[in-house]
Amino acid sequence: MLRLYLLFILIPWTKSDAEEKCLELTDLNVSDAIAEIFNPSVDVKMLLYTREFRNCAEPLFQSNYTLNTRFTQVKKTVMIVHGYRGKGQKPQWLPSMVQLLLKADDINVIVVDWVRGATTLYYPHAVKNTKNVSEILAEYILKLKTQGVSLDNIHMIGLSLGAHICGFVGKRLNGSLGRISGLDPAGPQFTGKPPNERLYRTDAKFVDVIHTDADALGFRNPMGHIDFYPNGGSKQPGCPKTIFSGSSFFKCDHQRSVYLFLSSLEGKCNLTACPCSSQQAFRNGQCVNYEVFKPLPCPQLVYTFIVDIIIWSKPTGKGYFKIKLIDKNGEKEETKIKGDYVTLEKFKQIRLFAAFYRDFKDISKISLTYFQKGGSSCINKIYLLKVQSLTNPERPPLCRYDFILKENVETTLKLISCLKQK
Repeated sequence: MLRLYLLFILIPWTKSDAEEKCLELTDLNVSDAIAEIFNPSVDVKMLLYTREFRNCAEPLFQSNYTLNTRFTQVKKTVMIVHGYRGKGQKPQWLPSMVQLLLKADDINVIVVDWVRGATTLYYPHAVKNTKNVSEILAEYILKLKTQGVSLDNIHMIGLSLGAHICGFVGKRLNGSLGRISGLDPAGPQFTGKPPNERLYRTDAKFVDVIHTDADALGFRNPMGHIDFYPNGGSKQPGCPKTIFSGSSFFKCDHQRSVYLFLSSLEGKCNLTACPCSSQQAFRNGQCVNYEVFKPLPCPQLVYTFIVDIIIWSKPTGKGYFKIKLIDKNGEKEETKIKGDYVTLEKFKQIRLFAAFYRDFKDISKISLTYFQKGGSSCINKIYLLKVQSLTNPERPPLCRYDFILKENVETTLKLISCLKQK
């Protein structure tokens, strides 16, 4: 009877096998980030999640590189690679990505934990470690291949420095990976580097990239088979505009790529992109012909408009326009996408692309400022200005006819209904 009593006491304190096997992402702090400067180190762990154990990570490999029995070779494998961890904190978005991936498909999800290597106050150390981590990952993937895993079935997702790690892994495997998704690949110390020193389209059979902080922590130039530039690739809606907002001012735009990717997995937002030959063509409004993309329209993350201008004075060279819209309540907003230089030619239509954070349902006026390239002063006679909503193309366009636009002078014009063409 005494033995039975003791057994009932001990049972509640006994851990299950599942609890003992659960792994956690490495958790470091600022002290570790400081210590790394004087004693650099890299450690890579592979955390496996499956639908059966979606809340409990297990090691991908057991002792002697024996593959975890929960890993299924014939299923698709997604590897998630985080980026720079300046203070050692865990990426808050990682659990959501794991859960959404497993909800979307019955796959193997592997979180690549290189927190010890990404955590440092000296960013160049983390940059250097990307190649060390990629070498280790490539070896792991080759071991998976020997276990019957097809490299076509491997999809790597990397944020910031993690995107370049994915690229380096792909290079070591001669571009045989099925897919790499780069979430705002890091720009600092990679911008201007040749393709062999960063993520590039030849690193996998399909490479897609989301650019959300191209003018700061991200990378501006295209590097994949498909490159997405939400809201022009920088200055994302809702992100702080001043440094007084703290650390979020620096990382909000950069991390937006992750949350857009998560939204695409959730399927709640209808995110559809419009193909374009170049960023310059996009900014100049050359990629907004909806007939090309039917039956699917191209919804925007901001409210978009096309502004067509025809001049009838002599050509004055190249310049760019600053556009503001004003509604009937006097609310004003400047376009969030800066246009490139355009060439002004007599009776030739200029098409400008404008994007705003809010919808202008009742446009009253438009403000234009023209900046001439080269510094020479000019006065342009405008024959026609037409504003058309792309977000809501069913709305009638608004126009303004026959006016003068001086260089470097903001001109505000009341818009009227467009004349019907005969």
